[in-house]
Amino acid sequence: MPRPIHATVHLDALRHNLQRCRAAAGSARLWAVVKANAYGHGIERVFHALRAADGFALLDLAEAERLRALGWRGPVLLLEGCFEPRDLEVCSRLNLWHVVHCEEQIEWLGAHKTHQPHRVFLKMNSGMNRLGFRPEAFRAAWARLQALPQVDEVSLMTHFSDADGLRWGREGIAHQVEAFVRATADLPGERSLCNSAALLRHAQSARLLGPNDTLALAADWVRAGIALYGSAPDHPHHDTAHWDLQPTLTLASRLIAIQDVRAGETVGYGSTYTAPRDMRVGIVACGYADGYPRHASQGQDHGAPVLVRGVRTRLVGRVSMDMLAVDLTPVEAAGGPCQLGDEVVLWGRSVHGPVLAVDEVARAAGTIAYELLCALAARVPVRVDGDG
Repeated sequence: MPRPIHATVHLDALRHNLQRCRAAAGSARLWAVVKANAYGHGIERVFHALRAADGFALLDLAEAERLRALGWRGPVLLLEGCFEPRDLEVCSRLNLWHVVHCEEQIEWLGAHKTHQPHRVFLKMNSGMNRLGFRPEAFRAAWARLQALPQVDEVSLMTHFSDADGLRWGREGIAHQVEAFVRATADLPGERSLCNSAALLRHAQSARLLGPNDTLALAADWVRAGIALYGSAPDHPHHDTAHWDLQPTLTLASRLIAIQDVRAGETVGYGSTYTAPRDMRVGIVACGYADGYPRHASQGQDHGAPVLVRGVRTRLVGRVSMDMLAVDLTPVEAAGGPCQLGDEVVLWGRSVHGPVLAVDEVARAAGTIAYELLCALAARVPVRVDGDG
Protein backbone atom coordinates (compact mmCIF):
# COMPACT_ATOMS: atom_id res chain seq x y z
CA MET A 1 0.00 0.00 0.00
CA PRO A 2 1.16 3.61 -0.44
CA ARG A 3 2.69 5.49 2.45
CA PRO A 4 -0.23 6.57 4.68
CA ILE A 5 0.07 10.33 4.47
CA HIS A 6 -2.21 12.57 2.43
CA ALA A 7 -3.61 16.06 2.25
CA THR A 8 -7.25 16.92 1.65
CA VAL A 9 -8.53 20.15 0.11
CA HIS A 10 -11.99 21.03 1.43
CA LEU A 11 -14.01 22.83 -1.23
CA ASP A 12 -16.92 23.52 1.10
CA ALA A 13 -14.58 25.40 3.41
CA LEU A 14 -13.17 27.43 0.53
CA ARG A 15 -16.66 28.47 -0.50
CA HIS A 16 -17.55 29.33 3.09
CA ASN A 17 -14.43 31.45 3.58
CA LEU A 18 -15.02 33.24 0.29
CA GLN A 19 -18.54 34.12 1.42
CA ARG A 20 -17.17 35.27 4.77
CA CYS A 21 -14.64 37.56 3.08
CA ARG A 22 -17.27 38.88 0.71
CA ALA A 23 -19.52 39.76 3.63
CA ALA A 24 -16.66 41.67 5.26
CA ALA A 25 -15.97 43.49 1.98
CA GLY A 26 -19.46 44.96 1.72
CA SER A 27 -19.98 46.42 -1.74
CA ALA A 28 -16.31 46.16 -2.73
CA ARG A 29 -15.26 43.64 -5.35
CA LEU A 30 -13.02 40.81 -4.25
CA TRP A 31 -9.78 39.43 -5.60
CA ALA A 32 -9.20 35.78 -4.66
CA VAL A 33 -5.43 35.63 -4.24
CA VAL A 34 -4.11 32.35 -5.67
CA LYS A 35 -0.38 33.06 -5.76
CA ALA A 36 2.04 30.29 -4.77
CA ASN A 37 -0.23 27.71 -6.42
CA ALA A 38 -3.19 28.87 -4.34
CA TYR A 39 -1.16 28.85 -1.12
CA GLY A 40 -0.15 25.25 -1.71
CA HIS A 41 -3.70 24.01 -2.38
CA GLY A 42 -3.38 23.86 -6.18
CA ILE A 43 -5.00 26.36 -8.54
CA GLU A 44 -6.86 23.67 -10.46
CA ARG A 45 -8.22 22.19 -7.23
CA VAL A 46 -9.56 25.45 -5.78
CA PHE A 47 -10.73 27.15 -8.97
CA HIS A 48 -14.34 26.00 -9.00
CA ALA A 49 -14.77 26.75 -5.30
CA LEU A 50 -13.43 30.30 -5.74
CA ARG A 51 -14.82 31.22 -9.15
CA ALA A 52 -17.54 33.31 -7.48
CA ALA A 53 -14.80 35.87 -6.77
CA ASP A 54 -14.71 38.99 -8.95
CA GLY A 55 -11.14 38.33 -10.03
CA PHE A 56 -8.03 36.31 -9.32
CA ALA A 57 -4.71 37.82 -8.19
CA LEU A 58 -1.34 36.09 -8.49
CA LEU A 59 2.30 36.66 -9.41
CA ASP A 60 3.29 34.27 -12.12
CA LEU A 61 2.48 34.37 -15.82
CA ALA A 62 2.38 30.57 -15.94
CA GLU A 63 -0.25 30.56 -13.20
CA ALA A 64 -2.23 33.15 -15.16
CA GLU A 65 -2.06 30.83 -18.18
CA ARG A 66 -3.44 28.02 -16.04
CA LEU A 67 -6.38 30.17 -14.94
CA ARG A 68 -7.23 31.10 -18.52
CA ALA A 69 -6.95 27.42 -19.52
CA LEU A 70 -9.54 26.61 -16.83
CA GLY A 71 -11.97 28.90 -18.62
CA TRP A 72 -11.71 32.02 -16.47
CA ARG A 73 -12.45 35.09 -18.59
CA GLY A 74 -12.72 37.64 -15.80
CA PRO A 75 -10.01 39.91 -14.35
CA VAL A 76 -6.60 38.49 -13.50
CA LEU A 77 -4.16 40.77 -11.68
CA LEU A 78 -0.38 40.34 -11.57
CA LEU A 79 0.44 41.56 -8.06
CA GLU A 80 4.12 42.26 -8.77
CA GLY A 81 3.53 43.37 -12.33
CA CYS A 82 5.88 42.53 -15.17
CA PHE A 83 9.44 41.40 -14.62
CA GLU A 84 10.72 42.25 -18.10
CA PRO A 85 9.36 44.07 -21.17
CA ARG A 86 8.29 40.97 -23.08
CA ASP A 87 5.93 40.02 -20.22
CA LEU A 88 3.68 42.78 -21.56
CA GLU A 89 3.11 40.71 -24.71
CA VAL A 90 1.64 37.95 -22.53
CA CYS A 91 -0.46 40.52 -20.67
CA SER A 92 -1.87 41.68 -24.00
CA ARG A 93 -2.52 38.13 -25.20
CA LEU A 94 -4.19 36.97 -21.97
CA ASN A 95 -5.82 40.30 -21.12
CA LEU A 96 -4.07 40.52 -17.76
CA TRP A 97 -4.23 43.52 -15.46
CA HIS A 98 -0.94 44.30 -13.78
CA VAL A 99 0.62 46.32 -11.01
CA VAL A 100 3.07 49.12 -11.80
CA HIS A 101 5.45 49.79 -8.93
CA CYS A 102 8.61 51.28 -10.46
CA GLU A 103 9.82 53.65 -13.18
CA GLU A 104 11.14 50.82 -15.34
CA GLN A 105 7.69 49.29 -15.69
CA ILE A 106 6.34 52.63 -16.92
CA GLU A 107 9.14 52.82 -19.48
CA TRP A 108 8.38 49.28 -20.70
CA LEU A 109 4.73 50.22 -21.15
CA GLY A 110 5.71 53.32 -23.11
CA ALA A 111 7.70 51.18 -25.55
CA HIS A 112 5.13 48.39 -25.79
CA LYS A 113 3.23 47.96 -29.04
CA THR A 114 -0.35 46.89 -28.39
CA HIS A 115 -3.77 47.32 -29.98
CA GLN A 116 -5.51 46.97 -26.63
CA PRO A 117 -4.60 49.42 -23.83
CA HIS A 118 -3.71 47.88 -20.48
CA ARG A 119 -5.51 48.15 -17.16
CA VAL A 120 -2.88 48.89 -14.51
CA PHE A 121 -2.81 49.26 -10.74
CA LEU A 122 -0.33 51.93 -9.65
CA LYS A 123 1.19 50.91 -6.34
CA MET A 124 2.15 53.30 -3.58
CA ASN A 125 4.87 52.57 -1.06
CA SER A 126 2.95 54.02 1.86
CA GLY A 127 5.30 52.61 4.49
CA MET A 128 5.89 48.92 3.73
CA ASN A 129 9.11 49.82 1.87
CA ARG A 130 8.95 46.85 -0.40
CA LEU A 131 7.31 47.77 -3.72
CA GLY A 132 5.78 50.99 -4.98
CA PHE A 133 6.29 54.73 -5.48
CA ARG A 134 6.74 56.86 -2.41
CA PRO A 135 3.85 59.28 -1.75
CA GLU A 136 5.79 62.29 -3.00
CA ALA A 137 6.54 60.52 -6.32
CA PHE A 138 3.13 58.93 -6.77
CA ARG A 139 1.38 61.74 -8.64
CA ALA A 140 4.15 62.07 -11.18
CA ALA A 141 3.99 58.34 -11.86
CA TRP A 142 0.21 58.56 -12.20
CA ALA A 143 0.52 61.45 -14.69
CA ARG A 144 3.05 59.51 -16.78
CA LEU A 145 0.74 56.50 -16.99
CA GLN A 146 -2.27 58.65 -17.82
CA ALA A 147 -0.38 60.12 -20.76
CA LEU A 148 0.45 56.74 -22.32
CA PRO A 149 -1.79 55.46 -25.15
CA GLN A 150 -0.83 51.95 -24.02
CA VAL A 151 -2.71 52.49 -20.74
CA ASP A 152 -6.48 52.36 -20.45
CA GLU A 153 -7.42 52.80 -16.79
CA VAL A 154 -5.19 53.50 -13.79
CA SER A 155 -6.27 52.14 -10.41
CA LEU A 156 -4.55 53.00 -7.15
CA MET A 157 -3.32 50.55 -4.53
CA THR A 158 -1.10 50.06 -1.52
CA HIS A 159 -0.20 47.21 0.83
CA PHE A 160 -0.26 47.27 4.64
CA SER A 161 2.68 46.06 6.70
CA ASP A 162 0.92 45.84 10.08
CA ALA A 163 -2.78 45.27 9.41
CA ASP A 164 -2.80 42.39 11.89
CA GLY A 165 -2.21 44.55 14.99
CA LEU A 166 -0.66 47.65 16.46
CA ARG A 167 2.38 49.63 15.35
CA TRP A 168 3.98 51.81 17.99
CA GLY A 169 0.78 51.92 20.01
CA ARG A 170 -1.57 52.77 17.12
CA GLU A 171 -3.57 50.60 14.78
CA GLY A 172 -0.99 49.23 12.37
CA ILE A 173 -2.61 50.63 9.24
CA ALA A 174 -3.07 54.20 10.45
CA HIS A 175 0.18 55.73 9.18
CA GLN A 176 -0.17 54.09 5.77
CA VAL A 177 -3.81 55.05 5.33
CA GLU A 178 -2.92 58.65 6.13
CA ALA A 179 -0.10 58.64 3.58
CA PHE A 180 -2.31 57.06 0.92
CA VAL A 181 -5.19 59.48 1.52
CA ARG A 182 -2.93 62.55 1.40
CA ALA A 183 -1.35 61.51 -1.88
CA THR A 184 -4.47 60.29 -3.70
CA ALA A 185 -7.38 62.33 -2.30
CA ASP A 186 -8.33 64.04 -5.58
CA LEU A 187 -7.06 61.45 -8.07
CA PRO A 188 -9.60 59.47 -10.10
CA GLY A 189 -9.47 55.70 -10.32
CA GLU A 190 -10.52 52.65 -8.39
CA ARG A 191 -8.69 51.84 -5.16
CA SER A 192 -7.46 48.67 -3.48
CA LEU A 193 -6.03 48.72 0.04
CA CYS A 194 -7.17 45.73 2.09
CA ASN A 195 -5.37 42.41 2.39
CA SER A 196 -6.91 39.63 4.52
CA ALA A 197 -6.04 41.18 7.87
CA ALA A 198 -7.25 44.64 6.90
CA LEU A 199 -10.35 43.15 5.29
CA LEU A 200 -11.47 41.36 8.45
CA ARG A 201 -10.33 44.02 10.94
CA HIS A 202 -10.82 47.35 9.17
CA ALA A 203 -12.71 47.09 5.87
CA GLN A 204 -15.76 49.00 7.08
CA SER A 205 -13.73 51.77 8.71
CA ALA A 206 -13.67 55.12 6.91
CA ARG A 207 -11.16 57.93 6.46
CA LEU A 208 -12.00 61.52 5.52
CA LEU A 209 -10.89 62.48 2.02
CA GLY A 210 -12.42 65.91 1.84
CA PRO A 211 -15.28 68.00 3.26
CA ASN A 212 -17.91 65.88 1.54
CA ASP A 213 -16.10 62.66 0.78
CA THR A 214 -14.86 59.66 2.76
CA LEU A 215 -12.93 56.53 1.86
CA ALA A 216 -14.16 53.20 3.20
CA LEU A 217 -11.07 51.05 3.55
CA ALA A 218 -12.74 48.24 1.60
CA ALA A 219 -12.70 50.79 -1.26
CA ASP A 220 -13.34 49.29 -4.71
CA TRP A 221 -11.35 46.06 -4.46
CA VAL A 222 -10.18 43.92 -1.55
CA ARG A 223 -7.48 41.26 -1.82
CA ALA A 224 -8.46 38.13 0.11
CA GLY A 225 -5.52 35.81 0.58
CA ILE A 226 -4.77 33.73 3.67
CA ALA A 227 -8.30 34.14 5.06
CA LEU A 228 -9.64 32.18 2.10
CA TYR A 229 -7.46 29.27 3.15
CA GLY A 230 -8.70 29.00 6.71
CA SER A 231 -6.05 30.87 8.66
CA ALA A 232 -6.73 33.80 10.98
CA PRO A 233 -4.62 36.65 9.55
CA ASP A 234 -4.06 38.17 13.00
CA HIS A 235 -3.41 34.97 14.93
CA PRO A 236 -2.84 34.66 17.91
CA HIS A 237 -4.83 37.83 18.71
CA HIS A 238 -7.84 36.15 17.10
CA ASP A 239 -8.42 32.60 15.96
CA THR A 240 -10.39 31.14 13.08
CA ALA A 241 -13.50 30.72 15.22
CA HIS A 242 -13.50 34.45 15.95
CA TRP A 243 -13.47 35.24 12.22
CA ASP A 244 -15.76 32.31 11.30
CA LEU A 245 -13.20 30.72 8.99
CA GLN A 246 -12.97 27.01 8.21
CA PRO A 247 -9.83 24.92 7.53
CA THR A 248 -9.37 24.30 3.83
CA LEU A 249 -6.44 21.87 3.94
CA THR A 250 -6.01 18.83 6.16
CA LEU A 251 -2.68 17.07 6.48
CA ALA A 252 -3.24 13.61 7.91
CA SER A 253 -1.33 10.38 8.35
CA ARG A 254 -1.41 7.26 10.52
CA LEU A 255 0.52 5.56 13.28
CA ILE A 256 3.07 3.19 11.77
CA ALA A 257 4.71 2.06 15.02
CA ILE A 258 4.22 2.29 18.79
CA GLN A 259 7.10 2.31 21.26
CA ASP A 260 6.98 1.59 24.99
CA VAL A 261 9.47 4.13 26.30
CA ARG A 262 10.77 3.86 29.86
CA ALA A 263 11.27 6.79 32.20
CA GLY A 264 14.64 8.42 31.53
CA GLU A 265 14.92 7.16 27.96
CA THR A 266 15.08 9.61 25.07
CA VAL A 267 13.18 9.94 21.81
CA GLY A 268 14.56 10.95 18.41
CA TYR A 269 17.66 12.62 17.03
CA GLY A 270 19.74 14.64 19.44
CA SER A 271 17.98 13.14 22.48
CA THR A 272 16.06 16.40 22.92
CA TYR A 273 13.17 14.69 24.72
CA THR A 274 13.53 12.56 27.84
CA ALA A 275 10.56 10.51 28.98
CA PRO A 276 9.49 11.79 32.43
CA ARG A 277 7.74 8.46 33.13
CA ASP A 278 7.02 5.18 31.39
CA MET A 279 4.96 6.16 28.36
CA ARG A 280 3.73 5.03 24.98
CA VAL A 281 4.98 6.95 21.96
CA GLY A 282 3.41 6.77 18.52
CA ILE A 283 5.49 7.01 15.37
CA VAL A 284 3.77 8.85 12.51
CA ALA A 285 4.49 8.71 8.78
CA CYS A 286 5.18 12.42 8.35
CA GLY A 287 8.37 14.47 8.39
CA TYR A 288 10.03 17.58 7.09
CA ALA A 289 10.35 16.02 3.62
CA ASP A 290 6.54 16.15 3.52
CA GLY A 291 6.56 19.85 4.35
CA TYR A 292 5.97 19.50 8.09
CA PRO A 293 8.20 21.97 10.00
CA ARG A 294 11.28 20.44 11.59
CA HIS A 295 11.14 22.92 14.47
CA ALA A 296 7.58 22.04 15.48
CA SER A 297 9.01 20.20 18.47
CA GLN A 298 11.52 22.33 20.35
CA GLY A 299 12.93 20.67 23.42
CA GLN A 300 11.33 18.92 26.34
CA ASP A 301 8.04 20.75 26.81
CA HIS A 302 7.26 22.52 23.55
CA GLY A 303 5.90 20.00 21.07
CA ALA A 304 3.38 21.17 18.50
CA PRO A 305 -0.22 20.01 18.96
CA VAL A 306 -1.51 17.04 16.97
CA LEU A 307 -4.73 15.00 16.91
CA VAL A 308 -4.63 11.21 17.28
CA ARG A 309 -8.05 9.59 16.84
CA GLY A 310 -9.41 13.11 17.28
CA VAL A 311 -7.76 13.52 20.71
CA ARG A 312 -5.35 16.38 21.21
CA THR A 313 -1.79 15.49 22.15
CA ARG A 314 1.67 16.75 21.17
CA LEU A 315 4.92 15.95 19.44
CA VAL A 316 7.89 14.62 21.39
CA GLY A 317 11.45 14.66 20.11
CA ARG A 318 12.73 16.11 16.87
CA VAL A 319 10.86 15.85 13.61
CA SER A 320 12.93 13.78 11.19
CA MET A 321 12.80 13.54 7.41
CA ASP A 322 10.03 10.95 7.17
CA MET A 323 8.72 10.43 10.71
CA LEU A 324 7.75 12.17 13.89
CA ALA A 325 6.79 10.98 17.37
CA VAL A 326 3.74 11.82 19.49
CA ASP A 327 2.76 11.26 23.12
CA LEU A 328 -0.09 8.71 23.22
CA THR A 329 -0.89 9.22 26.93
CA PRO A 330 -3.95 11.49 26.55
CA VAL A 331 -5.23 9.49 23.59
CA GLU A 332 -5.19 6.17 25.41
CA ALA A 333 -6.63 7.77 28.54
CA ALA A 334 -9.59 8.93 26.46
CA GLY A 335 -10.24 5.81 24.42
CA GLY A 336 -8.06 2.83 25.21
CA PRO A 337 -4.89 1.48 23.58
CA CYS A 338 -3.79 2.89 20.25
CA GLN A 339 -3.14 0.66 17.28
CA LEU A 340 -1.19 0.83 14.05
CA GLY A 341 -3.25 2.64 11.45
CA ASP A 342 -4.92 5.05 13.88
CA GLU A 343 -5.60 8.43 12.30
CA VAL A 344 -3.19 11.30 13.00
CA VAL A 345 -4.08 14.85 11.95
CA LEU A 346 -1.13 17.19 11.71
CA TRP A 347 -3.50 20.08 11.00
CA GLY A 348 -7.05 20.39 9.76
CA ARG A 349 -10.13 18.19 10.26
CA SER A 350 -10.24 14.82 11.98
CA VAL A 351 -12.76 12.22 10.82
CA HIS A 352 -13.65 12.01 14.52
CA GLY A 353 -14.85 15.63 14.50
CA PRO A 354 -12.27 17.89 16.16
CA VAL A 355 -10.30 20.47 14.19
CA LEU A 356 -6.69 21.53 14.69
CA ALA A 357 -6.01 24.98 13.23
CA VAL A 358 -2.90 25.27 11.09
CA ASP A 359 -2.20 28.53 12.95
CA GLU A 360 -1.57 26.62 16.17
CA VAL A 361 0.95 24.31 14.55
CA ALA A 362 2.67 27.22 12.87
CA ARG A 363 2.97 29.15 16.11
CA ALA A 364 4.49 26.15 17.87
CA ALA A 365 7.06 25.96 15.07
CA GLY A 366 7.86 29.67 15.29
CA THR A 367 6.39 30.49 11.90
CA ILE A 368 3.07 31.35 10.23
CA ALA A 369 0.37 29.33 8.51
CA TYR A 370 1.34 30.72 5.09
CA GLU A 371 4.65 28.89 5.26
CA LEU A 372 3.16 25.56 6.27
CA LEU A 373 0.49 25.61 3.57
CA CYS A 374 2.91 26.66 0.84
CA ALA A 375 5.53 24.12 1.94
CA LEU A 376 3.40 21.01 1.36
CA ALA A 377 5.72 18.66 -0.49
CA ALA A 378 5.01 17.27 -3.94
CA ARG A 379 5.35 13.73 -2.63
CA VAL A 380 2.23 14.11 -0.48
CA PRO A 381 -0.88 12.84 -2.33
CA VAL A 382 -3.70 15.38 -2.39
CA ARG A 383 -7.39 14.55 -2.36
CA VAL A 384 -10.30 16.93 -3.01
CA ASP A 385 -13.30 16.78 -0.74
CA GLY A 386 -16.54 18.16 -2.17
CA ASP A 387 -18.02 18.83 -5.57
CA GLY A 388 -15.98 20.68 -8.16
